[in-house]
Amino acid sequence: MVFKICFNNKKLEYSMKKENILLVGAGGHSKSCMEVLVNNNDYNIIGFTDNKKKKFLNYNVLGSDRDIHKLKKKSSNLHIAIGNIKDINSRWILYKKAKKLKFKFPTIISRNSFVSNSASILEGTIVMNFCLINSNVRIGKNSIINNKVLLEHDVEIGNNSHISTGAILNGGVKIGNNVFVGSGAIIKENVEIKSNTIIGMGSIVLKNINGGVFYNKI
Repeated sequence: MVFKICFNNKKLEYSMKKENILLVGAGGHSKSCMEVLVNNNDYNIIGFTDNKKKKFLNYNVLGSDRDIHKLKKKSSNLHIAIGNIKDINSRWILYKKAKKLKFKFPTIISRNSFVSNSASILEGTIVMNFCLINSNVRIGKNSIINNKVLLEHDVEIGNNSHISTGAILNGGVKIGNNVFVGSGAIIKENVEIKSNTIIGMGSIVLKNINGGVFYNKI
């Protein structure tokens, strides 16, 4: 990033080096996270971790997910780019491990999304492309707000939850921790979804859900 300033009518230029960031995971969701980061141009992606792959797109795989302690010198910033429904608990385990290692977890918000000035989004959470996050929304740590999600006013989302593509959460909805809301799901206003719940793709949720798996086939 280059800045231009004037001093005694002379133009001076100086550059501010972008901070590095490491992405944990090298799957489909990682590709989407990478696209947001590249488009935002706020961080320099140094590479990925993966338990099997040695190369990912044009980036190096720097080690397995278990090797993040070895990579702190390369980057103090880390993003957990694992989005599979089966890995939602693994995301939180990795977050806690990296937290003990004193990694920093930037909040990543796509420049293609709208986020109200009154919204609060905590560390490690990513807001992906073309999301609309309205007034007084609260989102916890290490969560995923995937492409084209609509979060209406006063929605609350806990830690380590994944709101998948195209989901609509109407005003006052409350989502707990470790919740997965599938693509295209619609949740009625003021409904509460307790922690450790899976809401199936395309479901219409009209009442509170206290855990487990909810799937409403239309």
